[in-house]
Formats: sequence, C-alpha cells, structure tokens
Amino acid sequence: MKKIAISLGILGAAFINAQSIKTNIDLVNVKDDKVAVTMEFPKMKSGDVKFHFPKTVPGTYSVDDYGRFIEGIKFLDNKGKELSFTKVGDNTYSLKNAQALTKVTYFVNDSFDEEGDTTKHKAVFSPSGTDIEEGKIYMINTHGFVGYIDNMQDVPYQLTIQKPTDFYGTTALVDQDKSEATDTFTLANYAKLTDSPLMYSKPDYITFNAGGMDLVLGVYSPTGKYKAADFKENLEKMVVAQKKFLGDMNTNKKYAIMLYLAGTEGPQIKGFGALEHHESTSVVLHEMMPKEAIDESIVDVVSHEFFHTVNPLKTHSEEIHYFDYADPKMSQHLWMYEGGTEYFANLFQIQEGLITKDQFLQRMSDKIKNSKSYNDTMPFTVMSKNILLDEYKDQYRNVYEKGTLLTMCLDIELRKLSNGEMGYRDMIRKLSQRFGENKPFKDDKLIDELVTITGYPQVKDFYNKYIAGSQPTPYAEYLNMVGVEINKQETPPIFWLIKDPNQTGYNDKNNTFVFDENSALSPFAKSIGFKITDEVVALDGKTINIQNVQEFINYSKSIKDGQNVTLTILRKNGDKNDKIDLKGKAILDKMTMETLQFKTNPTAAEQKLQNQWLTGKK
Repeated sequence: MKKIAISLGILGAAFINAQSIKTNIDLVNVKDDKVAVTMEFPKMKSGDVKFHFPKTVPGTYSVDDYGRFIEGIKFLDNKGKELSFTKVGDNTYSLKNAQALTKVTYFVNDSFDEEGDTTKHKAVFSPSGTDIEEGKIYMINTHGFVGYIDNMQDVPYQLTIQKPTDFYGTTALVDQDKSEATDTFTLANYAKLTDSPLMYSKPDYITFNAGGMDLVLGVYSPTGKYKAADFKENLEKMVVAQKKFLGDMNTNKKYAIMLYLAGTEGPQIKGFGALEHHESTSVVLHEMMPKEAIDESIVDVVSHEFFHTVNPLKTHSEEIHYFDYADPKMSQHLWMYEGGTEYFANLFQIQEGLITKDQFLQRMSDKIKNSKSYNDTMPFTVMSKNILLDEYKDQYRNVYEKGTLLTMCLDIELRKLSNGEMGYRDMIRKLSQRFGENKPFKDDKLIDELVTITGYPQVKDFYNKYIAGSQPTPYAEYLNMVGVEINKQETPPIFWLIKDPNQTGYNDKNNTFVFDENSALSPFAKSIGFKITDEVVALDGKTINIQNVQEFINYSKSIKDGQNVTLTILRKNGDKNDKIDLKGKAILDKMTMETLQFKTNPTAAEQKLQNQWLTGKK
C-alpha cells in the first residue's frame, strides 16, 4: 500500500507540475533596478487571450495599476518567436490566435522609487508596493511581479525565486527545494499567489511559537539599527493576547511578519502601515522611530492585520471571494472589514490588559475627533461600494475612525439588548461559524444574516440608520449607556491654517509644512485662498527650520487677530512647484475640544454594562 501511495503521489505531483504556470523571478541578474520575470504556461485552450496585471488587490481599496511598472513585455511561442499583441490600458494585453503562446517575459520596476512623484498617479501604499535594491532588499508583494491570463486564475502556480545565496526570504510559504540559490513554492491559484508576499534580504529573522502558533519575524533595517530579536518580547506578548481574545475564531498554525524599516537614504517612503494576508503581513515603518514607538506600532498595526484573518479573509462577501483583479467590484461592508477590525485591534488591548481604561477611552475620543474631518452624513455602505471612484476615495480613511466607532456603538447596543450576554465579538464569531473562507455571503443580505444570528431585529434598525443611512451616530447616547460622558471645552483662540494644528506634517525634502488632505481648513486659510495641498515655506519671511521649529511655532502664536500676514507657499503646477505669497489679515479661530471621561457616579446598570464591555465577560 505504501508503494502505491508513493507512486500515485509522484504521478500526481508530475501532473500538477505539467499543468502549472511556471513563474521565475530573478533576484540575481538585476539590471538598472529592474527584475526579470518569466512565466511559462500550459497549452492554451483559447485562441484569444487577455493577460492582466492587477488594477487593485484585496485590502487596499485604491486604484494602483500595477501594470504601469512593467517594461519590455514579450509573448513567445515554443520556438521563441514573438507573438503580436495589443496593449489595453496600463494593466491588460490582448492577443489574437494565441494557441501557440507558451511564455511571457518582462521586467518589473519597483513602486517605492515613485512614491515621491504623484503628478501622474497616486502613490501605491508602501506595504502593498514593491522595492528593488540590488544587494540590499527585495520586497516582493507578488501582485506587483506576477500577472495572470483570463480564465486561468485557478491554474496552480509554481513560483521559483532565484536569489543571492546569502539572502533569506521571509515568508509563510514553505520552500520545496534544498538549493541555496533558489526557493520554490507551489500555490493553488492566482489568489493564493497574491496572498503570499516575500521579503528577501541578508538574514535577520527569528522564529518562535506563541499561543500555539509558529511565527517568523523578518526585519530589514538598512543601517542595522534594529534586529529581529529586539521585537520578540513585545510581539510574543501581543500574539498570546490576540489568540486568547479570538479563541476558536482563529485557526492559524503559522504566521509571517515582514518588517521593512525605511531609512533616510534610498526610497523616500511615505505610506507607513501594513497589509493583511491569510498567513502573513507586510509592514513598513521608519527606522528613525524609537524602539518604543515601533513596539507600539506593532501592537496597533500588526494586530489590526492579524485580526483580518477573521474578517474579511475568512468571513466575506462574494465580491471578495470572487475578486476581479482587472475590474474589481467592491463590497458595501468596509464598516465591518476595516472598522470592525480596527475596533478589535483596540478592544483586545483593554480586555487583555495591554492598555488601561483611560487609554482605551482616549483612543475612542481621538477617533471621534478625527471622524469630524469627513462627511458624517455619507452612508457608509455607499462610500464603501464606490470607494474606487474619485468622489468617494477621499473618505476612505474614515473607515478607521467612524468605522471603528460604528462597531463600538453596535457592540454597546448588542450588550444592552442582551443584558450583557452578547457583544460585537460574539456576533462575528457566529457569522464566521455560519460562513467561512470557502462560503461567502451575499453582500446585500448581510444585515439579514446578522439579525438571524443575533436574534435581535434592532440590529437592522441600527444598520439602516447609521451604517446604510445618513444619520450621524449618537455617540453620547451610546457611551452614556456604559457610564461615559463627553466633556466639552473651548480652547483659547489660535492662529493656524487648519482647524487641528496637530495634523500638521513636515516635508524634509522641501523644508515645508504639509497637511493631510482630509484636514479642515481654518477661516484664515479659506480667506487667503490657501489649498490643503499647498506646502508652507515661510510665515512673514520666517522660514521653517526643523532643528529649531519652536521659534516658528512661537512666532505663529504671537500673531494677533487682524494682523497683516504674508504666507509663502509651494503650489503644484503640473510637474513643478510655484512659490507664491498669499496675503491677508489674521483670523484667530476657537476650537471646541471634546474628551471622553468615565462618570464619577454611574448607575448600577451603567457600571455593569461598562464592566461587560471593557472586560468581555458576561
């Protein structure tokens, strides 16, 4: 019996190998910062084919057009003869009478080098991007390197990485060859391929088990400031707490974390954060951050991505399950996929003792404040469904602010209805039991499913009012149920260009102050025609010196209401920046600060519900 089983296994492997798409990524012979990729296909069943690179990928919610990073593409028959093709947009190639197609070759440029130039295209979010630095680092988000043919997305991929022998690849994938010069992996289909990032660099990694799950953490630190071992204690503590919080909702046996720390030299990266995958996450942070700040980011950012293993990676709608990389259809439920996940990333920390009650409340207070920079009456379902369109995409980041708050209020609503017996986490557990990785729900039927699994029709009322409807969420009403009140305090009048000065950033290339595009302009900024995309060069001739920025701040604080002011800015004009002086009379603006605080004397019912909310206990 054993011989038969082994023989069948060999034949089966040979069959899969023959039917797979053999893909080779060459990290050894890098030319002009470009990596060569070769793809070999089984016999074509159709004469007319379309070859695509993704327009977007799951978890990013933005149009990135990865095909624009491809050069020198060739379609070849089995004799090496080039086949004619037509390029259709940035991402698609059309071939007629392509039965003879056996191979595609091309070169990949990386996205990191283009992050500083957004004149032609919005930058790719760094954790979903690609980096090619010969002899240093290769960040391989596979969707940026490998394409696919229509109707062949379910064909297995055999991925081979040619690598420098002294490089190590951090990934959740299992290498199937013993060579030091190549790594070979077999992926069931294109979706599994794009779900499997890799990071190659000189070895700096640790492996350990936490909460019954095997982890690998690989770190790229360009100056060698940090090592993977520096973050083990914090990461282990976090993972154990997450696994305890999720219980049977998480079944991961392994997980890989690729931590890319950007230096001051090399690509000028701006998109810090992380991107989720079923068994891994790619993380980009700045190497200049203190270790304590990186540890904090790992808890906040990496935990968010790990919670995605529950939702939407394993519990999702048909739009995600049958994801169309070339022409994506988006789901209505970013409030749950991103907002609910961000809520989990904060809730587990208070419930597992990683932060205090006051710290948790401060985070929710910050999210209420930040959410006011967005359209509070725009239905979340409409925004979510249309997030790739220009008129909606600027609202996306509200999923981490209002999306979190919506799920917080729904959590409180459920606990109120159930006398503390059921919360948002219980609802998601029931949803994951009803559906799963291979059983998607219908997007427009989710709310009916939530009513079914909770048994509370009031959940649909909440959804219709605050998630699918245009009513602003009554945070004060829900927080009052758990013994929390909103304290309002008016600040002294201040002079600045945006309502919240804390949202001011710094561009070290131009020595300018810059602002988040979602920041609300102050009355003075509006009066002089200032645009949120303008960069501040000087105020009344006083330029910005980041080494002594307090002098600039002190001067801005000294400006009186009605004082004549000259603001020097850089304003984008095509491929260049124009230096412009904007003049006007200063307008000092008051800001009402709202903070959350626990009631001094909550009622017994409020205190009970608060305890159940913050501990997760019934």
